Amino acid sequence: MSLPGFAAFDTAAGRCAVAWSAESALTGVRLPGRDDARAWPGIEEREPPPAVAAVIGRIRALLDGAADDLADVELDEAGVPDFHRRVYAVARSIGPGRTLTYGEVARALGEPGAAQAVGQALGRNPFPIVVPCHRVLAAGGASGGFSAPGGTATKLRLLALEGRPELAGTLPLFDA
Repeated sequence: MSLPGFAAFDTAAGRCAVAWSAESALTGVRLPGRDDARAWPGIEEREPPPAVAAVIGRIRALLDGAADDLADVELDEAGVPDFHRRVYAVARSIGPGRTLTYGEVARALGEPGAAQAVGQALGRNPFPIVVPCHRVLAAGGASGGFSAPGGTATKLRLLALEGRPELAGTLPLFDA
């Protein structure tokens, strides 16, 4: 057991942060462009426990272009609605460089009319990168939304890092 906390760290894309529970499961991930300290009020910045430090290393490598789906990273989904958990599980099954549409995720859940609800769940994803919401696109391959800093441009750049360069622009991964 460790104390809950958060740690900010530098990546090739900019400063990211993760928060964790006493069990060292992630409770949140922040991409560059967000204020880490205000992301998790009441939680102190700490040295991450070994399991979390390993995840940080994997996120750094991923944002540097390494292939890693992060699907085995333990998440603390306390307080996450059941439908969102189910959406996140489907998103975590999408391999790097692959995509599904919001409608395909809804059908995988057995709820074919729930594409908009899938989009809303992904828009509230507290674990971006680890729950790869960037791998879910709108119908017809359109980018759809992305709630991380940089919006859909960031989504497309993440996909380019994963081997889908035809989907990205030419700007840096995150805007400064």
